[in-house]
Amino acid sequence: MTQALNMELPPTFKVDVQTTDNRGFTPEEIAERCANRIVAVSDNADPMVRAQAHAFKKEIQKTVVFYMREAIKSDRTTVYNALIDAAQPELAELIRRL
Repeated sequence: MTQALNMELPPTFKVDVQTTDNRGFTPEEIAERCANRIVAVSDNADPMVRAQAHAFKKEIQKTVVFYMREAIKSDRTTVYNALIDAAQPELAELIRRL
């Protein structure tokens, strides 16, 4: 027996595609995308509410950037230690310097 999946999308649903050229996304770029998903405010909102939402969004971005940088450092430490364990000290040192 097959079942059909009916899904109605809200009228505000949109798809956003971003790309880079010969590089990955920076923590700042990803944090901006993240904050835009977390915080949204209508253009018709009260100006004070809108201003508060935009200020909150900036704080979210700063927080996400900070923790993304921490995650990157932690991952590099993990890769460095894995390379040391694999008897690749020269490669490990190159990773450490990134």
